Amino acid sequence: MSLSKEQVEHIARLARVGLSDDDITKFSEQLSEILGYFERLRQVDTEGVPPTAHTLPLHNVWREDDQPEPPLDKEDVLANAPVREGDYFRVKVILEE
Repeated sequence: MSLSKEQVEHIARLARVGLSDDDITKFSEQLSEILGYFERLRQVDTEGVPPTAHTLPLHNVWREDDQPEPPLDKEDVLANAPVREGDYFRVKVILEE
């Protein structure tokens, strides 16, 4: 399937991309080639092939002995704060109302 210049310009407009005449020619060839690959894939018999969400089999990556630990001590954490206000880190205001 070959895309026309108008079709490539329409796709570029939808994507909000400005293209030069050279870009239109180049992308017309490339997009037509991609559509050709899809056409070949459409001819493959996939009857009886279950749909998949991923091409590789996935498995749990957690270690069996990975157990939650108690949280860090509040005073130890706040000891690293450059500026502290009570039990909180003091930071500069980013957004003002």
